[in-house]
Parts: sequence; structure tokens; C-alpha cells
Amino acid sequence: MLGSVVSRQIPAPVYPAHRKPLVSTRKVVLCYPVEARHCEQIARVDPAIELVDAGQSGIAEKLLEADIFIGHAKVSVPWDEVVRQGRLQWIQSSAAGLDHCLVPAVLDSAIPVSGVSGLFATQVAEQTLAMLLGLVRSMPTFYRAQQQKEFTRRPTGDLHGMTVGIVGLGGNGRQIARALAPLGVRILATDLFPCPPPSEVEVVLPADQLDTILPELDVLILSAPLTPATLGMIGQQQLSALKRGAILVNVARGPLVIEEDLVAALESGQIAGAALDVTEVEPLAVESLLWELPGVIITPHVGAQSGRRIDETTEFVCENLRRFLDGDPLKNLVDKQIGFPRPPHALP
Repeated sequence: MLGSVVSRQIPAPVYPAHRKPLVSTRKVVLCYPVEARHCEQIARVDPAIELVDAGQSGIAEKLLEADIFIGHAKVSVPWDEVVRQGRLQWIQSSAAGLDHCLVPAVLDSAIPVSGVSGLFATQVAEQTLAMLLGLVRSMPTFYRAQQQKEFTRRPTGDLHGMTVGIVGLGGNGRQIARALAPLGVRILATDLFPCPPPSEVEVVLPADQLDTILPELDVLILSAPLTPATLGMIGQQQLSALKRGAILVNVARGPLVIEEDLVAALESGQIAGAALDVTEVEPLAVESLLWELPGVIITPHVGAQSGRRIDETTEFVCENLRRFLDGDPLKNLVDKQIGFPRPPHALP
């Protein structure tokens, strides 16, 4: 149904005692790759809504008619006009990253925004583990040897005993820590909202104290959101502060890392490898040196990919839609000033 427009409207229902009748919140506009069954599932939340599956091709037009927007517009949309007309009452992103909707007009408005950060933490943790172990156990080297039909033993590393730093201990960061802990690593973390460390983590420091732990790290894992404060947070200074031969893993957002500084650190041997599910510009340019450097694993932003992604997203959307219509607190409600949910509202 991607790109099609489907509308459903059912005459006024009898409302449960706890739910107030809808007044202006009538049209729910979708923009993520749903199937008919997902539309039917959302429509069942409240029979008074009119559901429109705009897709990417129709979202710029249909967003102007929306009372509720659910999805991720990957094309240009008229946010200024949407906010100015005063109809839109809620944005539920179908993505963890929110730069597609946290534009100045929305930031300055009273429109609440919620996302799905942490919903696919297990998948992100699996991606982190796969890429990190691949580098530590020299899998790129052995893969290239396999292509040449060379059966030669070569050195590998040991993840056991390493010190790992996790930047951002939200839903993804915590799940990454849970996945790594049984492998015998020491885990240090930083977060904008430092908390008592979970059992897997030795210490959780404020975000602005990252530099104090960098010299101890064999592995630096990025799982922080992209905000003005995190843009370019890892550059020459931070990479130079790491142990020589350390590994960088980025399963967050590409622009957290200054790419030319990363290339320089890899070429000099200051860091031994980089596992990148995201890059500063996506898709990664064919002329980027990252493609050719031997200690680099690149995947095309698939860390949160799942065979059940749309199903689970829709289940979450339905739960939050019920909450919105009932006037209950939203899950993953975003603090628009910092660009992501504060801990009380974030998924665990």
C-alpha cells in the first residue's frame, strides 16, 4: 500500500466511559511501509478516525490535512505551513531518529512528538555484537583470504578482558551492555542523565565526562541520539585519547563522528578498526576511503532491521494512539529541547 491513499471513516460510535469523543482529532495520516492488515489494526483503535496511508509520494500533500501524523517522511514536507494552520495535534515518528520532524517550526510549537527509540534495542545489540566480534576475531581478514582460497592461520584478538565504553545508556545502550557482559568485558558508560549503574556496567558518568574514560577504552560504542550536542562529538581529539589500537563501533547516527578524522585515525593505526552501521553521509560515497581500509566493517544502516519491524512498530503505534486518545501519558514522549525522550518517558 506504500504510496497509495486509503481512507476509512465510520459514523459516530458509542464511546467507552473513560474515553472522550473526538472533536478535531479525526484524520490519522500514515507514512511508513504498512500493509493492509496494519492499516486495519490501527483503524480498530477507534472507529471514529479516518485513516490515510499517504506513503512517501503523498505525504507532502496529506500532512496538511492531518490531525495525527504517524511515520517518517523521507521527502520534503511543508512543516512551517502544517504548524501555522494549527490542525496537527501529535507526531508519532516510526523512526528512532527525529531530525526528520524536529524542525524549528515543530520545536517552537506545542505539538507533542514521540518516537520509537529503544523499540528495536535487541536487534541493535545483535548488530553491535556481530560487528565487534567480527573485527576482534579478524573476520574481514579471513573473508578476504577466503575469496583468494587461502587457508592460512592469522592472529586474532580477544574480546574477553577488554574495557568497553558505551556512549548513551538508553534502551539501545542498556541492551548492548546486557549482550556484552556475559563475554567477560568491563563496561563503562556515559549518559546525559547518569543513573545508578545497572549490574552489567561498572560506572555511568555524565555525558560531559566522556574524555575521562577514553584512555581506558579498548572499544568505544556509540548509541547516543543525534542532537546539536552530539553532532561531531567524536573527532581527532577523542580518537587520539583512546588506547592505541582501539575499536570504534557506531550503531547510532553517522554525524556523531567526524569522518575525515576517523579515516586519519585508521590510517595512522591510532585505532585498529571501525564497525560502522551508519556513516556521516548516507549512502556512503563510493570514493570514501572507508570502503578500502582493512580494519573497517560497513553495513547500510540495518542495525534496527527486523523481520517483524513493521508489525512491532504498528503494535507500539496502536498502544500510543490509545494513550493519546484517552489522555494518558505517551510512551517515548520527546523532550523537544534535547531531542529525545527523558528517562521517565523512554522505553527501558
